[in-house]
Amino acid sequence: VDGYNLIFAWDELRALSQENMESARTKLADILCDYQGFCQNTLILVFDAYRVEGHPGEIFQYRNIYIVYTKEAETADQYIEKTVHEIGRKHHVTVATSDGTEQVIILGQGARRLSAAGLLEEINQARRQMREEYLKKYSKGGQYLMENMPEELARLMEDVRLGYRALEDAQERGQKS
Repeated sequence: VDGYNLIFAWDELRALSQENMESARTKLADILCDYQGFCQNTLILVFDAYRVEGHPGEIFQYRNIYIVYTKEAETADQYIEKTVHEIGRKHHVTVATSDGTEQVIILGQGARRLSAAGLLEEINQARRQMREEYLKKYSKGGQYLMENMPEELARLMEDVRLGYRALEDAQERGQKS
């Protein structure tokens, strides 16, 4: 994922970046973490650091995704192209960017391209699907303790509730005395 490309393509993140770029980067990373949890793919978020003098480049794990800050004089596009070239032969790779030139290059290397708008739609679709699954699972009007209990344990609990088990226990104690 070309990080700055998405930040400036998505209205919410673009507005946030005008106030605080670090907050926009973190919000994008959090959105992508949620998405990765749903799609279960390895996700790499790439940010340019090519204008940062002396920056050696940095790769680290942020929750369940990887974040890359490129080294000095290396753009996100260059890093993405190099990475697609290296891993594209063994893995299915999708690159999210709205940079037209970058899309043509990665298509030539066998990767799938996804525009910023296309990725946002995929994320929104994943959110809708997660919500539907959650509601289907938990909207049955509540769960009751004995619904999911093994049958033998449910019978025992019912006996205790009705006082049968306590009576039997009392009778047993009385016979032993």
